[in-house]
Amino acid sequence: MLEAVQNGRSTSVLPSFFLTHETVIAVVTAALAAALLGWWFAVKRSRAAALGLLTALEVARQRELERDSAQEELANRLNQERELAREKAQFQVQLAEYEKYAALAQLAMGAAHEINNPLLGIFSHLELELRTVRDPEQRVEIEQCIAGAKRISATLHALLNYARPGPLLISKVHLDRLVADTFAFLYHQPLFHGIQLLVDIPADLPQISADSNQLSQVLMNLLLNAGQATSEGGRITVSARKVKFEESIELSVSDTGSGIPADILARVTEPFFTTKRGQGTGLGLSISQAYVRSHKGDLKIDSAPGQGTTVRITLPIRQVGQVAPELEEVVT
Repeated sequence: MLEAVQNGRSTSVLPSFFLTHETVIAVVTAALAAALLGWWFAVKRSRAAALGLLTALEVARQRELERDSAQEELANRLNQERELAREKAQFQVQLAEYEKYAALAQLAMGAAHEINNPLLGIFSHLELELRTVRDPEQRVEIEQCIAGAKRISATLHALLNYARPGPLLISKVHLDRLVADTFAFLYHQPLFHGIQLLVDIPADLPQISADSNQLSQVLMNLLLNAGQATSEGGRITVSARKVKFEESIELSVSDTGSGIPADILARVTEPFFTTKRGQGTGLGLSISQAYVRSHKGDLKIDSAPGQGTTVRITLPIRQVGQVAPELEEVVT
């Protein structure tokens, strides 16, 4: 401790390192203020860093969404291009088919004009010859000529029906009656001797509106094909049912015949394609398919060698077209 004399009095003076109470408070306050200021700056920097991180995450998420959207759009465009390519190929196939039909129609018209009239003259001459000839061998030759002329006429008639089908004449048709009438016509034909003809059509099956003449011809063609493919002891079954959840009817003709090889099955509806050498014109299934399509229906064929054939025809219950001249049912 130091002493000092002032005005004749002595006083004690503390060393400089001994601070006053006020000084200590000031120092502590300053230190706290500095610490608080540093903490505030640290919090501010951490908030800025967190905000930057959140912004970066949001940008990354947005870019990821944009990437996913771009990939989805690219996938959609690829799917659309594939669908367009498929539709283009299908359209080209249909166009080629329509062009074939148009050429076939022109051929049919020319054939009808150039062949029909001379054919009638040939028929008349052969029939007169058959009446007067007495030699059995000559009669056989003339009968063969008449059969050949009839085949030409049938082919020409079928070709005209295929190339230029008439408008639908719509009437109410009960399929069970249509099948029964067709069976009654075919039952005594030699082709069906020894073959069982079976019908499986529910009594409550709805009647349909259709062109009965075309539908009868379709059924006749299918039954003739089935009869030619089925040997004695086999069976042919005609069945029908309503398609579930649809306003349509499925008519099926099944046989236990020889079946159709896979490499031929895809061609059986082509015009003039036939496996019956020397028999038939190759137009039966083509005409049947054309008639079914004119009813906005579908014809499918399932077959395998040695396992028989099933032809399924799907037809709408209600049909749009010209009403048949008679308002009564054509098929009774």
